[in-house]
Amino acid sequence: MREIYYNGVIYTGTGRDAEAMAVEDGRFAGVGNLTDLETCSDAVYHNLDGHFVVPGFNDSHMHLLNYGHTLKLVDLTAATSSLESMCSALSHFISKEKPAPGTWVVGRGWNHDYFQDEKRFPNRYDLDRVSAEHPILVIRACGHIACANTKAMEAAGITRMTPQPEGGCFDMDEDGQPVGIFREFGVDLIHGSIPKPTKKELKQYLRLAMRDLNSRGVTSSQTDDLAAFPGVPFETVLEAYRELEREGAMTVRVYEQCLLPTMKQLENFLARGYRTGQGSAYFKIGPLKLLSDGSLGARTAFLSQPYEDGENPDERGIAIYTQEELEKLITLADEAGMQIAVHAIGDGAMEMAVRAYERAVEANPDRMDRRHGIVHCQITTGRLLEAFRRLKLHAYIQSIFLDYDNHIVEARIGAERAGETYQFKTLLSMGVSVSNGSDCPVERPDVMAGIQCAVTRTTLDGTKTFLKEQALTVEEAISTYTSMGAEASFEEQEKGTLSVGKLADFAVLERDIRACAPDRIKDTAVLETYVGGVCVYKKEKS
Repeated sequence: MREIYYNGVIYTGTGRDAEAMAVEDGRFAGVGNLTDLETCSDAVYHNLDGHFVVPGFNDSHMHLLNYGHTLKLVDLTAATSSLESMCSALSHFISKEKPAPGTWVVGRGWNHDYFQDEKRFPNRYDLDRVSAEHPILVIRACGHIACANTKAMEAAGITRMTPQPEGGCFDMDEDGQPVGIFREFGVDLIHGSIPKPTKKELKQYLRLAMRDLNSRGVTSSQTDDLAAFPGVPFETVLEAYRELEREGAMTVRVYEQCLLPTMKQLENFLARGYRTGQGSAYFKIGPLKLLSDGSLGARTAFLSQPYEDGENPDERGIAIYTQEELEKLITLADEAGMQIAVHAIGDGAMEMAVRAYERAVEANPDRMDRRHGIVHCQITTGRLLEAFRRLKLHAYIQSIFLDYDNHIVEARIGAERAGETYQFKTLLSMGVSVSNGSDCPVERPDVMAGIQCAVTRTTLDGTKTFLKEQALTVEEAISTYTSMGAEASFEEQEKGTLSVGKLADFAVLERDIRACAPDRIKDTAVLETYVGGVCVYKKEKS
């Protein structure tokens, strides 16, 4: 059956708007003038009432499974004005929900940079005041720091004799006692003691997350899920996705960024025959994902020079791997035909990733169209930008990060170094493919807010602008969430624009965001979302 959508502003993403579009068998059968599409007498017509139609949004880096789980946790994003406020939110949750003694209480979303009383990480003693009978774990918004109370550390067996983990650490006091602050892979020491979710629960989390994404116009997600829960085998996560697809419950197309942090895990994955691109229209194996450093907010992003506001004068963050370790992982994956995406926020981490990519090219010179990339690529330098162009690296940016990072980047690294960072416009002008995402649940997967930050380079409250010359046009910002997102997953022939033959994934917005005030883009409502021509979200009328 042919369905025709008309009387709207249809942004095709190909350089020209259309008057109408036809959908048939889950794909676009026609895009152009209404009279040219009226070829079937039994077509069903949909009046768009003048609204703005865009290709379905593609969040090119997030954590879909983790986000669904986060929606079930104590939400600390609205309780991060002070350390006391955060602790009060936890106490209120326990008082209201009355979990049985010994039940874990887990929250996420605090950010010590917003604390007005004490700008420091929470520690075991702060959380002990909340409860001594419940293990408590609170995860910073970035996901790279977590803090636990004494009960949680007892459950995990953390003592002064516990060895520091590779690729992370936990803080000790002057007497050598753990204080309840865990960084990078140190977080797994605690997180691994929380009861593991069942496959049924994994599917519930994914359904919750997909429903939320659909409400924001998102139809595709490039997501890092395989290591979301320590102790849950990656095969269990893959089975959860397969079952959801068989049940017809996949309302977001997923390209899995496969976090396999050790050589043993990568070799096991490859031995099972998994490779980039395998799968269906709803779930595909994507790149090998590697974490090479931490976050700027937590000062664990690995820099080439010390932080300006570090706790000690030599503080440069955390490099998860040695150069040799990183090169071995990347070379093996490249040789096996895998695409690779390396999380690297600091310039020191990006330099290591670039060198590792160069070694892989030298080892496997005949391979073409790798589309390897850097996830986040925040603290760049001129030399690194040139490496993106030379190596044809894909840049996975998160423009929504400007809402927070605008306030801290100059304090973290100094104004001079900051002048070469978050170079979105420069990367595009150099011909680099730049896709956009949220890193959700670090930030909400709010595409309208992300587009506004990309266009204005200003915080959502309008208080801080950073490097205005790096602002994108609205059209460029949309392309980072659509066509360039498709390039990141080798799917530009299948989606990313409203073109004949492509998948009928699209969103209907209440207004043309090219015509509204830039600082009002974030307020634009998503009215409907379609995946394969099927409506998966419709905004309720107020």
